[in-house]
Amino acid sequence: MFPSSVLFGYATTVIPRVYTYYVSTALFAIFGIRMLREGLKMSPDEGQEELEEVQAEIKRKDEELQRTKLLNGPNDVESGVGPAVPKQRWMQFISPIFVQAFTLTFLAEWGDRSQLTTIVLAAREDPFGVAVGGTIGHCLCTGLAVIGGRMIAQKISVRTVTIIGGIVFLAFAFSALFISPDSGF
Repeated sequence: MFPSSVLFGYATTVIPRVYTYYVSTALFAIFGIRMLREGLKMSPDEGQEELEEVQAEIKRKDEELQRTKLLNGPNDVESGVGPAVPKQRWMQFISPIFVQAFTLTFLAEWGDRSQLTTIVLAAREDPFGVAVGGTIGHCLCTGLAVIGGRMIAQKISVRTVTIIGGIVFLAFAFSALFISPDSGF
């Protein structure tokens, strides 16, 4: 996701820097205002509602998996009898949860603010630094979500995170007004 965004942002280097600089500043301001508006309109327990939906979906998937195991019958290891469902070769290396997590993450990230921000940053700054920084940042955020997501979701609301994100975007836009497009930043 980030490398393709960086390549697209790098392609915009044929446009004079002053134009991409002010367009990106405007985009940061627009994203910041939108996030602040969304955050202020959210109910304080909106994240809890999403968490409950996800937990219900996981429970449904687990029950479906248990039913499938019961239909296939028990495995008798000593006699060499296993389930009648043939396992495809690629499934030996890639688990269904991997495919689901990859697909959900890919679709959620495609065209969202982080991808557009990466394009904007790659147009303004060093594409290699943006690619490395964006990839590491995304890995850390995803890792944090996997490891401590539930605990964090109970402590910090989605509303708070959205408002903080809006403030950060507005801070980038505001700071860009005081930095010359031709400066080394």
